[in-house]
Amino acid sequence: MTETTEQGRKILVVSAHPEPRSLNASLTAFAVDHLRAAGHEVRVSDLYAMKWKATLDADDFPDHTPERRLHVMDVSEEATLAGHLSPDVAAEQERVRWSDAVIMQFPLWWFSAPAILKGWIDRVFTSGFAYGPAVPPPYGESAPLAGRRALLSVTYGARADSFSPDGVHGDLAHILHPLQHGLFRFTGMAPLEPFTVSGANALAAERFTEARTAYARRLDALFTSAPVPLDAPIRS
Repeated sequence: MTETTEQGRKILVVSAHPEPRSLNASLTAFAVDHLRAAGHEVRVSDLYAMKWKATLDADDFPDHTPERRLHVMDVSEEATLAGHLSPDVAAEQERVRWSDAVIMQFPLWWFSAPAILKGWIDRVFTSGFAYGPAVPPPYGESAPLAGRRALLSVTYGARADSFSPDGVHGDLAHILHPLQHGLFRFTGMAPLEPFTVSGANALAAERFTEARTAYARRLDALFTSAPVPLDAPIRS
């Protein structure tokens, strides 16, 4: 993996942890500072600080009337194309459009992303924006969000070998597949090998220093490292 840094790119960091003194918050702050120091423009969506509404419902579509069945794909596409989404969703879509890369920072909870991050995905990646018959087909260079890089930065409390093909929890690549393939690759974004920090519940100071050093290398290669091949194993 090369450590060459391309300067002057636009990066959206989506952070999902309720505690501002958490490891995840520290990694978010580190990434923002490191990327800005490298000459990039960075915007942050701190979902808990924003009090992000995690549930997709009819309120996301102000023109929707109760008399009409809420068929989410159809209604979201109509609202997206008409520019009539709720302001918070429209603002996040604009951030994604603006970006050259998206970084998602979150803890692994119950073998998945926190509900607030899943809700951000559900609400922001609407039909007509990230997929659907009114936009280019999914996957590849013509997909709706093609040309963007995507990096998962994930913490978890277990040992690293617990999330391996022979580990008690199984291969981390399988657990992150819904995001790497079902979200990023489907919409045209290029998924990179995730950055992970194991043993996160009691991370010693020296291990945090090591994690920041390793994360800095990954951030420096955000626009130069090769995307993860389909179904490739993930290294911790």
